[in-house]
Amino acid sequence: MKRQILFFEDEGVTNFYPLTLNRPVYDLRCGIRPLWEKGMGCYPSAEAAFHVRPYLAALLREQRPEVPVNGGFADRALLVNGRVLWNAALAQSIPIEGEDELFVCGETLVAARLSGEALAKVDWSTFISRSVFGSVKTTTVQAEVITYVWDLVYANPAQIGADCAFLGCHGAKEGLVDPGVYFLSPENITLAPGARLKPGVVIDAEKGPVFIDEGAQIYPHAVIEGPCYVGKQSWVMVSAKIYEGVSIGECCKIGGEVEESIIHSFSNKRHDGFLGHSYLGQWVNLGADTNNSNLKNNYGTVDCYVNGEPVSTGRMFMGLTVGDHSKAGINTMFNTGTVMGFSCNIFGTNFPPKYIPSFAWGGEEGFVDYRFSRALVSARRCLARRQLEINETEAAVFQHIFEMTVSERERFF
Repeated sequence: MKRQILFFEDEGVTNFYPLTLNRPVYDLRCGIRPLWEKGMGCYPSAEAAFHVRPYLAALLREQRPEVPVNGGFADRALLVNGRVLWNAALAQSIPIEGEDELFVCGETLVAARLSGEALAKVDWSTFISRSVFGSVKTTTVQAEVITYVWDLVYANPAQIGADCAFLGCHGAKEGLVDPGVYFLSPENITLAPGARLKPGVVIDAEKGPVFIDEGAQIYPHAVIEGPCYVGKQSWVMVSAKIYEGVSIGECCKIGGEVEESIIHSFSNKRHDGFLGHSYLGQWVNLGADTNNSNLKNNYGTVDCYVNGEPVSTGRMFMGLTVGDHSKAGINTMFNTGTVMGFSCNIFGTNFPPKYIPSFAWGGEEGFVDYRFSRALVSARRCLARRQLEINETEAAVFQHIFEMTVSERERFF
């Protein structure tokens, strides 16, 4: 029987709200692959299993029906923290076989190799913590544990390179390259089948690899600097400027100027405007000439709101974090470190607050609740444009998020 790699969530998942309101923390992207795929890549002979907050369990079972979720696990498993950026060296220090053992980095439980009673007594309805396992032998390891959204943003350039190496991106050009395309360091540029580079495109891979995935379209006069990943069926629009450290997931439309940012998938920033050191969730739309600041005028460190409180990033550059299904109207301006929640609708020409709770509707003249029924209708219309739909399970999660964020909106308004 194959061993199980069981990805778990701990209390740190809340630091990634709004991005983790509707997904497990290990489904966040960094580089090319989500965090859980990086972990499975380190244990290729194992099978995946998942622990997640109870209100997301049914949704995760629908998304991955072949994978055990919150139960039905094997009698031996390697539990791994969903906030860890896995690599071969870390996996080597945490073998899948052996006696029961905990592996920690500082105060964070990185992994737990468990069997029998120690595994059977785990309560899968709550966050997993080190204290659950009592006197099990403990070993300290060196691991890269992500704590905040900006950790993902800053890890992204190196992770693009690591993922390109894992996926075997060795400069093959299997897509269509039109006349007038220019490559710098072509050996670092990989073009998957069905992708197309149109006339006047410049791809500069001198600082890192560039991977254009299946079916992606790069329109005329776009410039892309590596390291960069453009996902399946995504479009990079005419004259776009995509600087280093950008990951674009599948089915996105991206234009204007973008640097050091992660765009999860199914999100659009089609028009001119700047996006820097930012993380956009799914089904986000930024209207024409939307801009974010990623650098304070005094060159100081940027604060971001985490669980309703300002937290110093310790970084000079940090931009915009946007939860799934949120939209910004044309000419919207976002300040450094702004966090916009799940299913917001923001508009107006002045800077909105640096923290905008989920289901907020408004701008410079004030905010009101984005009524749940209206928000869900808008989301359904958005998905319908891609021939997709929101089913009952997804709608239930949508409503749960609305209800769990009521107090945030009450304090904000």
